Amino acid sequence: MKKWVIWLSVALFIVIASGCGNDEASGGAKDDKPAKIVLDYAYYSPTSVVLKKFGWAEEAFKEDGIDIEFVLSQGSNKALEFLNSSSVDFGSTAGAAALIAKANGAPIESVYIYSKPEWTALLTTGDAPLSTVEDLKGKKVAAAIGTDPHIFLLRSLSEAGLKASDVEIVNLQHADGGSALTTGQVDAWAGLDPHMAKLELEADTKFLYRNPEFNTYGTLNVRNEFAEKYPDQVKKVIEAYEKARQWVLDNPEEAAKILAEEAQITEQVAEKEMERNDFSNPIPGEDQKTALTAAGEVLQKEGIIKSDNLEELVDGLINPAFSEEVIK
Repeated sequence: MKKWVIWLSVALFIVIASGCGNDEASGGAKDDKPAKIVLDYAYYSPTSVVLKKFGWAEEAFKEDGIDIEFVLSQGSNKALEFLNSSSVDFGSTAGAAALIAKANGAPIESVYIYSKPEWTALLTTGDAPLSTVEDLKGKKVAAAIGTDPHIFLLRSLSEAGLKASDVEIVNLQHADGGSALTTGQVDAWAGLDPHMAKLELEADTKFLYRNPEFNTYGTLNVRNEFAEKYPDQVKKVIEAYEKARQWVLDNPEEAAKILAEEAQITEQVAEKEMERNDFSNPIPGEDQKTALTAAGEVLQKEGIIKSDNLEELVDGLINPAFSEEVIK
């Protein structure tokens, strides 16, 4: 009898412990709502910086008794790491980076577009004897693996008739890649704003190749489990993002000042980054699917995406339903 009681106690403990640990980022659930929602913010997503600055997410959820926590993402790769480990509920990434993660089994969906940016290009030093992408053959190029700059590099190489193996890709986080370029450790860098804008304005660098169409959209991604359990909260997060987006559209100069302050960059650099962002269309849809399919085909060719059904993969990532309900 005592053994049976002991085993029952152990079983109950396991069930309770599993329930408590089932939703790490959102801090456990109470009354079918999370106790906490964790959002990321990123310097490549000005709307997220504005959202954090003004506390609009905290304000939106205060009445519900839901706490808000912000975590800084240094790049799409970091945001995806946070999502995969359930350290955040919402993560800001480039669309193509989210696609790679989805192909590798990440349980995420893209529910909002925070901008259409030209946030990446290929840069080299001002005195470098490089003038075309073809000139990169055999050279060292810095890029953060799994981010839009990395994918931009792969697409640029492919367009020029080259493969990733034709160059030496040095895997560095964005700021470190820019430093490696200016110190001569690499020949070129697949940059990301605001670091790219900073080098453009403050260092002896030049663009080797630009192509706005190779930049994939800035997507706000949510964990599938969170979206399924808390659809109302997903919509409320999007409403908060919409408040920030509208404010950025109405106050571009003030938004640049906030970005400069938060990212510790000059206002001129922040303004340059803001110039390269289009905040006009926040609902994910066919435009994003087209861009991701084009990027996905190159990623398939390089063996980075193994899926044979790219259309199904893209459709599984892009989910406009929440934004369509919120944004009229």
